[in-house]
Amino acid sequence: MAVRGLVALRTVARVAGPATCRHACPHLGCRLSLRNTFLTATPAFRQTASLVQKGRRSLHSRSLVQAEANRSNGSSNGDHASYDFDLFTIGAGSGGVRASRFAAQNYGAKVAVCEMPFDLVASDSKGGAGGTCVLRGCVPKKLMVYGGEFAQDFKDSKGFGWDVPEPSVTWERLMQNKNKELDRLNGVYMKLLNNAGVKYIEGRGTLVDAHTVEVDGKQYTAKTILIATGGRAVKLPIDGAEHAIISDEILNLPSLPKKLAVIGGGYIGLEFAGIYNNYGSEVHVVYRQPLPLRGFDEECRGFIAEQYEVTGLNIHSQSTPTRIEKQSDGSLTLHVKKKDGQEEAIEGLETILMATGRSPNTQNMNLEKVGIELGPKGQIKVDGFNQTSIPSIYAVGDVTDRVNLTPVALMEGMAFAKNVFGGDAEAQAEYDAIASAVFSNPPLASVGLSEEQATEEYGDVDVFTSSFKYAPQSTHCARAVCMTLHASRWIALNNPSLVFEKACLPCNVIM
Repeated sequence: MAVRGLVALRTVARVAGPATCRHACPHLGCRLSLRNTFLTATPAFRQTASLVQKGRRSLHSRSLVQAEANRSNGSSNGDHASYDFDLFTIGAGSGGVRASRFAAQNYGAKVAVCEMPFDLVASDSKGGAGGTCVLRGCVPKKLMVYGGEFAQDFKDSKGFGWDVPEPSVTWERLMQNKNKELDRLNGVYMKLLNNAGVKYIEGRGTLVDAHTVEVDGKQYTAKTILIATGGRAVKLPIDGAEHAIISDEILNLPSLPKKLAVIGGGYIGLEFAGIYNNYGSEVHVVYRQPLPLRGFDEECRGFIAEQYEVTGLNIHSQSTPTRIEKQSDGSLTLHVKKKDGQEEAIEGLETILMATGRSPNTQNMNLEKVGIELGPKGQIKVDGFNQTSIPSIYAVGDVTDRVNLTPVALMEGMAFAKNVFGGDAEAQAEYDAIASAVFSNPPLASVGLSEEQATEEYGDVDVFTSSFKYAPQSTHCARAVCMTLHASRWIALNNPSLVFEKACLPCNVIM
């Protein structure tokens, strides 16, 4: 029987000799600190998802390149006469804001950003400075994660002598406070741009040509255009899909549903399933795979699924949604087909969330008319320097559908500014080892390859697993996977954990 919150530290390595571990390790590179599922390290892990700068030039030659870049892009040291702006960015999400701020503040470019008016639910006419992560993703979701964690704290407190009355949630107050914070953050992002000298234009931007953007009927010209419009949630094309909601809406329900279903076993689905389960809803999770979180380490996936069932979630694995019906009493019924072909009906649902993927925000922007090449999902095709098929137009973030994570969009935005306006002809983003976190219950963090991927790529690997108790009342979970080459270069770390204070990994495993 699974124990809620088991702690397991799991390491996979390829080493020449036996692994040893010393808490007083002289090699700073193998010291690892994990806190609240975020991975940091000194100094070996610090370059994870960093900018690559190949073939560094001499200071003199780099200065010449910098001067030439400033002239060609019309920065503050160059000529603005030909265009209204050096850079015009469409989209004020994480990647667009970072690129625009760096281009203006660090490299003296004349920059403008356009973004649609703020709203809690995105649409073709609504958005807001900050983008998906700040307004309709990471930030509001994590606020709800924090709030939901109190449920277990109330239960655990009894074992420590506290007599706590049966707690209840005032959902309306939670929503009001969460929305107040999002409104504040929207203002913060606009202020960040303003303080960097970036002109903020509210409205929907579309392309006119390779150097012109139109925003609500007014046209602006720019030497360089950056598209950073992100992505949007998509629904499954099944009967009754109009009765389901997407992630924007699950963050803004007027009341706490007594019973809901979540379709999808990825990041978003599992996170919201855990959130609403903690708040007391009866939650059913439906996904087509045997295990959730496809792409993560197999043992991690199994552990998360096991722990979710222990916490009371109803897991419907290897199940395919076929239709949604709305009943006369207003309740919803979700019909699914099991692997063996049998039909199952999940009845009495108040809410159904479709967490079934996202698609790039490239609709109705005149991209193909201008000549920008798109991929099969509508994503903008770019090279390693974020440049599209039109030399003056670039794209970063989820709109390119490469690695759809906020830190990656930030990294790409910095690489773009550094490359186009900073004079570093070799600056580009690196995707080999990107840390990611899933705020499931328990949480999961990962960087590098899974055990399966490492075995396929490198053959013989060693696996190290450790379990330990975190608190007297319960055994919490933290699992790590590490792998190294003969050259002692780390390959991966996978870790479903609640809290790590410090962990020293084997000195000849990670350097």
